[in-house]
Amino acid sequence: MSHITLVRHGQANTQARDEASYDRLSDLGHRQAAWLGDHLRASANHHPRVYSGTLQRHVETARGMAVGDAVQDERLNELEYFTLAKLMEEQHGLPMPVEREGFVSHLPQVFSAWHDGKLEGAPETFAQFETRITDVLSEISQGPGAGLVVTSGGLIAIVMRQMMGLDMQATARIALAIMNTSMHRMYMIGDRMSPVLFNAVPHLETPDRHFAQTHF
Repeated sequence: MSHITLVRHGQANTQARDEASYDRLSDLGHRQAAWLGDHLRASANHHPRVYSGTLQRHVETARGMAVGDAVQDERLNELEYFTLAKLMEEQHGLPMPVEREGFVSHLPQVFSAWHDGKLEGAPETFAQFETRITDVLSEISQGPGAGLVVTSGGLIAIVMRQMMGLDMQATARIALAIMNTSMHRMYMIGDRMSPVLFNAVPHLETPDRHFAQTHF
């Protein structure tokens, strides 16, 4: 294969406070997806294989990009952040932020507690999340030609952690930085996948689209 490009989904419902409410694109999210698809076609950036998670925001983003029918795989789904945040509040007294800026300090604490096994009743363990990511990307990497994968920011951050050997604090900072419909490319260098592109949004770089460079 030549490479795998991970794409974070378009902006979702920023007012949500639970998994179900979050899982749909905003109007801007649909526009971001369409712009990215236009950019890929204009630059002749062809991916013969397209994949996505099964979450609605993944499917809507892949469909809006219009770069081919995506093979859906639930192993590409995001961690259940709102569920973990609720457990964090119930078990450790850390409230869910009411403003987006509050996630800058909230997310690292949730990630660390989850990683350390301090959230009882989590939908999956941190190790299980990492394992399913490794498994699905390993399978995709065996296919012929470049692969395009529409997924979520948390999953992309864990992929970067695995490739770069990041600790949890660095992983959390990576997750917070990832923009909607950003591209992240990996090549096989030696016997390991290595990042060669991170958080690229060429389809949002013109001045009239700077407003669309969103993180939440």
